[in-house]
Amino acid sequence: MVLFQNQKLKVRELDPKDKAHIAKWLSDPSVLEFYEGRDNPFDVDRVNEVFYDSEDENVRCMVEYDDHAIGYIQFYLLDDETKKEYEYTGENIYGTDQFIGEKEFRNKGLGTLLVQSMLEFLIKHRHAERIVMDPQLTNTRAIRCYEKCGFKRVKKLPNREYHEGEYRDCWLMEYTINRQLIE
Repeated sequence: MVLFQNQKLKVRELDPKDKAHIAKWLSDPSVLEFYEGRDNPFDVDRVNEVFYDSEDENVRCMVEYDDHAIGYIQFYLLDDETKKEYEYTGENIYGTDQFIGEKEFRNKGLGTLLVQSMLEFLIKHRHAERIVMDPQLTNTRAIRCYEKCGFKRVKKLPNREYHEGEYRDCWLMEYTINRQLIE
């Protein structure tokens, strides 16, 4: 099912035919540097287990550009435990994670287009009041992209993510929706 299309960018829910793309990207050290870890590559069996057999509430999607699979994005409603950890209460808060898997499509503004398009989708169709991400402090390319899209660094999350054998600090970044401007 297609969730949205913006220019030549299309986001649709994962289909079983996407397993090979996900496995390819999640065995690429340049993707794994900030997503899962270079010491943690995926094969098709692991992709199936994590992306298709999981019973969590994540909505997992393929990102296509001009009908070519180029990346992945997922979104999810924050659970109560995470809201408490981030010091949020009672809001409709979504988180997202994403990457551009195909090298030739990086550094062309497509990450920014993807994040902006997902913001619009979550605001209009899921009535998000706030959208958050937690990139590693060293992932400067992603942080710049998110800031271009209107995200603000809210607070440092020490030892947030176990990555490549050690705990890494992350930024809690948020995009707050001003409902008065929308309505």
